[in-house]
Amino acid sequence: MRSTSVEVKPLRHIAIIMDGNNRWAKRQGRSGIAGHRVGVERIRDVLNACRREGIEALTLFAFSSENWRRPPKEVEALMSLFYNYLKKEARELSKESVRLRVIGSRERFSPKLLRAIEEAESIAADGEATLTIAADYGGCWDITQAAQQVAQDVLDGRLSPSDICEEHLTSHLSTQGLPSLDLLIRTGGEYRISNFLLWQAAYAELFFSPVLWPEFGPAELKQAVDCFRSRERRFGKTSDQLAREAKRA
Repeated sequence: MRSTSVEVKPLRHIAIIMDGNNRWAKRQGRSGIAGHRVGVERIRDVLNACRREGIEALTLFAFSSENWRRPPKEVEALMSLFYNYLKKEARELSKESVRLRVIGSRERFSPKLLRAIEEAESIAADGEATLTIAADYGGCWDITQAAQQVAQDVLDGRLSPSDICEEHLTSHLSTQGLPSLDLLIRTGGEYRISNFLLWQAAYAELFFSPVLWPEFGPAELKQAVDCFRSRERRFGKTSDQLAREAKRA
């Protein structure tokens, strides 16, 4: 058993790969989109649970760059669910002091959905907590677009190639302004991160839950949070170093 961390690290930012909607629906003898509808309802429960835990930022993987390969009818239904969620939840998020952000490429969204995204972000523009929805998002895309912006800074004379550092790239990622990612959860029993927050997850703790997303709730979130808090986060240091630093603090 791993020892409890000597250096207490706050848990500020959780990201979740919401996997298992289709499998849940099949087990229920229902259509795949029914699983996605139930999955949307879980967002509110998990967001509220995060806030009770004092977590500032929740980032959800709603639709990946690769999900466009799914059957057209399923993609259309997912876009409709996304649109309805934005129209329904933006004002509630604002009332609850939750800021809404949508990250990812927007080039393939319809004008109607683009307007809904912009309107929802405008309505829920401020808050003590942040809900980020990653839609048409991929970690490789995120790093690529950040690199393109840094390259443009060089071309425009604002930056020298020799001065490029991690901080420059990080400042151009779509998650800029959010706390560093602490915990990445994937539901549904798969053990991969599927091109999600590749740069941001470099030192995040990973938690893989066998529970399908439509059944993932506050109890399952607490299990992941408790597991996170039991781990020793060394960031390249040794346990002895952390112990000595804790004594000096």
